[in-house]
Formats: sequence, C-alpha cells, structure tokens
Amino acid sequence: MCVYRNMWCCGPSYQLHRGVEREEVMSSTLVETVSINYEDFNESFLTCGTCLCTFDGGEHTPKLLHCSHTVCLHCLARIVQSHARDDGTFRCPICRESIRIPSGGVAALPPSFLVNQLLDLMQRQRREVIPKCSTHPAQELLFCESCDLVFCTVCSSGSHQGTAASYQHTVIPLSIAIKRMSEILCYKANECYSKLNEASDAVTHEIHQLDHAVDSTFEDVNRAFQGIIDIIEERRTAVINSVKKLRDEKKKVLTDQLDIIESERRKVQQECDGLQYQVEVRNITKKIAHLNTKIDSVSTLIEPRENAFLKFESKHNEAFEDIQRTIQDYGKVVTSKTFPSLCYMKAKKAMTHLRSEVVVHTVDYDGENQLIGGDPVDAEVEEEANGEATETQVIDNEDGSYSVFFTPSSAGNHKVSVSIFGRAIKDSPLVVEVLDEHNPDIVYGSKGSGKDQFLQPVGLCIDENEFVYVADTGNSRIKVLSPHLKEVQHIVGDALEGRSVTGITRTPTGSLVFVNWRKKTITEVTSSGQLLSQFTHEQLEEPTTLAVNSEGEILVADNASNSIFVFLPGGKLLRKWGTRGNKPGQIGSISALSTGPDNEVIIADSRIQVFSPEGQYQRTIFEAKGKSPRGTYGGLFLDPKGLLLATRQERNNSCIQVFDFTLGSLIFTIDSKEAKLKRPSGLATTVDGHVIIVDLGNDCIKKFRYM
Repeated sequence: MCVYRNMWCCGPSYQLHRGVEREEVMSSTLVETVSINYEDFNESFLTCGTCLCTFDGGEHTPKLLHCSHTVCLHCLARIVQSHARDDGTFRCPICRESIRIPSGGVAALPPSFLVNQLLDLMQRQRREVIPKCSTHPAQELLFCESCDLVFCTVCSSGSHQGTAASYQHTVIPLSIAIKRMSEILCYKANECYSKLNEASDAVTHEIHQLDHAVDSTFEDVNRAFQGIIDIIEERRTAVINSVKKLRDEKKKVLTDQLDIIESERRKVQQECDGLQYQVEVRNITKKIAHLNTKIDSVSTLIEPRENAFLKFESKHNEAFEDIQRTIQDYGKVVTSKTFPSLCYMKAKKAMTHLRSEVVVHTVDYDGENQLIGGDPVDAEVEEEANGEATETQVIDNEDGSYSVFFTPSSAGNHKVSVSIFGRAIKDSPLVVEVLDEHNPDIVYGSKGSGKDQFLQPVGLCIDENEFVYVADTGNSRIKVLSPHLKEVQHIVGDALEGRSVTGITRTPTGSLVFVNWRKKTITEVTSSGQLLSQFTHEQLEEPTTLAVNSEGEILVADNASNSIFVFLPGGKLLRKWGTRGNKPGQIGSISALSTGPDNEVIIADSRIQVFSPEGQYQRTIFEAKGKSPRGTYGGLFLDPKGLLLATRQERNNSCIQVFDFTLGSLIFTIDSKEAKLKRPSGLATTVDGHVIIVDLGNDCIKKFRYM
C-alpha cells in the first residue's frame, strides 16, 4: 500500500498562509504564500532525532530537555536505563549536555509544547492513511529494514518472527518505510525518465546527423557524377565538332571541284558560241580537235575528289568497355557498424620524447570486433597536470583498429580522449602513465671470450640488412650478430691482433673498415671478413677512431697529434688538418668521429664540434658548462632523419644524448635506470627507431628505442 501525505490535491506539499496588514493611503491586506514540502517538514520538526519515529501522544511523547532539544519519551527511558550516571544525570543524545533526571523520572520532564501544537495542527490538516493491523485496528504496522518484513508488535508478541534479537534490527513504522520507499521510487523513476529523455535526445540528434550526412553524401554523389557527365559532354561536343570539321573539309574539296567544273563549262560555252555561223571548215575542224582534248581532260572531273562517308565508331577500341567498367566501379558509399560505447583502447609503454602508441579496437553493437577501418576517429592527448595538449596522429590500420600516436615531452599522467562519430568510446579518457626512464629493450652479452661474450668492446656498425658488427677488442675479433642480436660468426685475422682495434665503420660499398691503433693500420674487409686492402702512413702516431664520408674518403682521428687524416681507399693521403687546444675550432683528445650529410666532419672530445670537409670550423653543437669539462664522448652517429646521437661518459652518470643536428639543440637524453650505462662507447641506429650501443664498462651491447 502506497501512502502519500498531501495537503491539497496538487502535490506533496501544503500551503501556510500568513496575513500581514499594512496601513498605507488605502488599507490593504497582503497574503504571502509559503510552500513547504510535507516530508521535509515532518522529518525536521515532527520526528525524534534519535529513533527517527514520529512524535505522538503515547510511547513517543515529545519531551523538552533543558538544552532545548526535543526527544521522545521512549528514547529517554532507554537512555536513562542504560546510561544514567551515579549523580542522577544523563547526556542529551543530540548535544551531549548533562541533563538532571527529575524526581518523577523522565516522564516528569516538561512536554515540548511547540511540537505538540505542530502535531495537533498536522493532525487537523493532513489527509494520510496510517497502515493498521487487520487484527488489531488500533495498532500501527511496523517494518523491519533488515528482514524486509511488515509486522504487528501485538501479533508477534513484541518481536517479529519470534526472535529475541529483533532489537538488533532496524525497525521503523510502516508509514515511514512507505514514505521512504516512495521517495526512492520517485527518485529512481525520475532518474530513469531522465536517462530515457537523454537517450531519446541522443537518438533524435543522431537521426538529424544522419539526415545531414545523407544530404551531404547526396551532394558529393551529384558533384562526383556531374563531373563524369561534364567530361562525357565535353567529349560528345568534341566528337560533334570533329564531325563538323570533317564535313567542312570534305565539302570544301567538293565545292572547289564544282567551281572548277563550272569554270570549264563556261569556257566550253564560250568556245561553242557562234559555231553555227562558222563557214570556215578549217576553223571548225580545229575547234573539234580542241573539244576532243577538252573532253579527255574534263573526264577527270566526273568523279568527286572527296567522298560522303562519315560514321561514328564507338567500338574501334576498348575505350567504351573501359568507360563502362570504370563507371560501374566508380564511387561507393561507406558506412560503419561501430558502436562507440563498446569500443576500447589499450596503451603501450609510454616514455618521454619517444613516439607512444594507444591502440583503439572497434566493436559493433553485438560486441563483435570490427575487421575493417574507415571510421572517423578523433583523438586528443593532454597532460593531466597542466592540461596542455600534445600533438596526436591517428592511423587507420584497416583491420578494425586505429593507432593513436603522440610524443610526450614530460613525464606524468596523460589523458587520451578518443571519440568515434563524435561520441566517446568506453575507456575515454584513458590515463596513460608516461615514464621518464628509458630502459633498454635488449641487453646482450657478458664478460668473457666464449659465445655471446665480449671483452672490452669499443665500437660497432650496422649494415643495410640490420646485421651488427661489434669490435670485440679484448678478444681481437669482430663479432657478427643477426638483427635479433644472435651470434652469427666471428671475423678474425692479423689486422685484429693486439687487442687494439678501437674504431670500426662501413663504407658506401658495404665493406668494413677498422683501425688498429697499436699497429697504426687501417684495414678494409668484406662483411664476411675477406681482406680487401690495408695501409698505414708514416705521420700516423695514435690513430684511435675513423669515419667514411659519402665519397668513400676515409677520415682517421689521431689522438697524439690532435689531427684528422683524410685518405683515399687505397691509402693515399689527401689532406691533414687540426689544431690542438680547447678553444672553438681547436681539437682536444678525440673520442668520436662522424660525418654529416654534406660531408661535414663531426668531432667529439669533451665537446661536439662541426668542421667543413677541408677542416674549417663551423659551429659547436654541445659544450659542457663549467671551467673544466668533467665528461667525454664515446661515440657519434648521425641518423637519416637528422638526429645526432652521442654517448657521453661522466663520473657519476653516463647517458645517450639526442641532438637536432641542424639546430644544434639537445632534444633529450636516455639514462637507463634498470640497466645503468658504464662507459658507453660506439653506437648506431636501426631503421625502426632503435639505437644499439656498446657498453664498454659492462662488456655488453644494449638496444634502446629513441624514436
């Protein structure tokens, strides 16, 4: 039974009228109407704040305490029985103030006259039905919230279900329970109605969007096919003009022939005029002979010099079939079954300054994965801390998934918001944690001389097939690794003896070139280790590293003379340049060497400097701050996209620095936390955005992602 307590029939509220008389020029009465919700009024003023039961004239008689709070007699008796103090006081259950118990007990406390007056007023005004027991009409039914049970205290002998522990349950009058459940029902109904309205608005909006999309598609279809019609009409006009042109050309030839015929006719007419009066036989004979000749020449004019043949041929080639086939296959209407709220996305590991990816998987209404692309996917990425947007790129993988790429510039949480058809997908926005740690994808090798081992490796290079060649100096060999960093073979030979090969690189033709500083030799071998050439030079003192430019010239850095030697492949010295010192343009202890796109020479000691091919100083890319540099470089490599990578060794920290070679600016550094770099040396990059470096201090190589 659902009971609503309504004053008036218009809703769950009643009107209180207050008359206010004002004396002005004319006496008038203003009536102010105050609308008060009955339920709120009842809970605030007519309900015991301790047991939440409505005040009445019996068990729940309202009693006024000295602290001005009103509590029902039932609650006061229970409190005094359980918590009365020895000094004859108890605490108010609302404000905790000490209240003295009268000599007649709590029943002797004064009644709350205001509450009683309000009860009388409400009793006169309300139109409510109090659920009563059918057996005991005077007994109000109760409701146990714990058991979800309606019962009568008389019928159940004071406790529902005959349990002695019923006092542990939450028991309230059924009228209050009905009121509360009615409120919950109304709230849920309103919430459901609101959701249905929201759903209706969304579907209606989508229908409007569909109508707009159809209109736009109609326009696109008409525009596209009108273009074909215009082309066909243009071709039709061109063919008709061709017919007219041919007609005019043929007609001109025939008209010219008619003019000649007419001219000959006039001549014959002139010659024949007066022959009937001619009496001289000789002249007549002469004219006859001339006409015989004329007849022979005129006979050539009898046949038209042009013909009237004109015909439109549309099947002289396969053009018509090609046109027909093209038009039949031209254009298609693209749609989608994707249901955005079921689509989801997954983030891959994200690191600062590296291209990070979030993969969006599309699903239809039935929960089936989509297998084709084409959906209008929009994505936004912003830093959660400051709300700054990060540039994004959405790639359709054409298999029902989409890749959202972004390159975060700082660590922390990033929010990735993705919508399809303008509607957010299930996981949007997805919080992606961007790490500032750049740990290696692969660590290969350990100290030793056996398989998968290195001893003081210092340099490496990578060929066009992604095979890696590592100068395993301490083992006097070159270790050849597959693209997956699996050992393939070892290159050995006399040129590698002495544990002194400190530089290795590749030539434009694909051969390997390495320098042996102890033997002062530069050796060129094939990728399989076959000797091609070897040379030295009397001016070489301590050649430590080398590079090869695009013209095949071999550049050798000599640490003893702080100079750069430039040789032809056969060993002929072309030039030598370099000045010792720490000023710009001067060279210190050379630790790494590389070449630029225009054969610039890039030299690293404690700085990175750029020189022209002839040795003229151009600029400094990086120089450590401070009076005395505390770090040096171990390797340089310029990738095809213009990023210069360098391994830097410092006392307490070693890292890989990534520069913009053109701008000369440091973009970011790779500083591994899980696999600390120790004396990183040579390095080279792969086509898929990885860099492989030699970690000399750990006798291994490591593969990092840098793009």
